[in-house]
Amino acid sequence: MKVIINDNVFKVKVCMTPETIKNGMMGQRFDENFNGMLFMMPDEQQQSFWMKNCLIPLDIIFIDNNKKITSISKDCSPCNEKSCPSYEGFGNYILEVEGGTCDLCDIKEGMDIKISL
Repeated sequence: MKVIINDNVFKVKVCMTPETIKNGMMGQRFDENFNGMLFMMPDEQQQSFWMKNCLIPLDIIFIDNNKKITSISKDCSPCNEKSCPSYEGFGNYILEVEGGTCDLCDIKEGMDIKISL
């Protein structure tokens, strides 16, 4: 699956089950097969993500049901503590990409995205 923002194409791994949503990018790195992780949540609402046991900093992009970016948390640092900060935003799609990607690709709140098979 691909997510397209402007002319930027992200090959994404999809998380839809409670287990894959819970585990997310824990212990993983992006590679030639995927450079984004797309969480497809059951409800459009306020979502909360953390960086527990992640290996790299991430940009977390929150997207609503109309496929519009509602907010972005940039360069979220990995956390190996018991208590990690949470990053919140509204939507039912959340795209995680490598930290710094939003600045590099000029991705901003209010932009539309496309999801393609």
